[in-house]
Amino acid sequence: MKEQEIYYYSDELNDEFSGSHIIPRVIDEKYKYLHKNIFWNLAHFLVQNVLSVPIKLLYAKLKKYKKEGYFVYANHTQVFADTFLTSNVIYPKRNYLIVNPENVSMKFLGNFVQMFGAIPIPTGRDGMKNFLNAIKYHIQKGHSITIYPEAHIWPYYTKIRPFKSVSFKYPIELDKPVFCITNTYQKRGKNKVKITSYIDGPFFVNKDLETKQEQKKDLRDRVYNQMVERSKNSNFEFIKYEYKDKK
Repeated sequence: MKEQEIYYYSDELNDEFSGSHIIPRVIDEKYKYLHKNIFWNLAHFLVQNVLSVPIKLLYAKLKKYKKEGYFVYANHTQVFADTFLTSNVIYPKRNYLIVNPENVSMKFLGNFVQMFGAIPIPTGRDGMKNFLNAIKYHIQKGHSITIYPEAHIWPYYTKIRPFKSVSFKYPIELDKPVFCITNTYQKRGKNKVKITSYIDGPFFVNKDLETKQEQKKDLRDRVYNQMVERSKNSNFEFIKYEYKDKK
């Protein structure tokens, strides 16, 4: 068996191990989040609902919400596969993903990524209105929106990194249910690893709490704790992560 790779981190919230060095494009009020062009939408349909059909599955617990928009929170442990893993579970519902601007900044591939469902976070306040309108539009259309609250990619990481509650404002403001998907890792052969995904939910906003801040924290904590519990099903570290103090 090959020697295990070791990644050293010092900041669980901000360290990034995706290996990409893309200069992000500016996402402002000029960025087109919603496309009305028939050819664009046809291409979008082909990319998201045809190209990966053979590996898509519909889980029973999501059937009840097949006509309702909802939010999905997932751990971020694969550079490319994360988008497919989530969309496969949700098929045939259209799934959109909130991503960093780098994901739509690649020449030629940027449009393909957007067709797959990428909704890039604005680089400035001037783009926030269109960004929020796009989220609201897709939820009202009965689509799902996936969020990676850990924000940064740690390939094959077997634990759940601490994440903030800020991204839980969307289901609270739009009063929609939340699901979480936890991808776990098990050994398969000498140098192979398999991914097992767990779906939990729905989680609902606790309206007995007085403030939105309390509601965000409560929803975040319930999702986080469930993901931590599911992550214990990982039994193999393909890549080992070790803390290294910058001091």
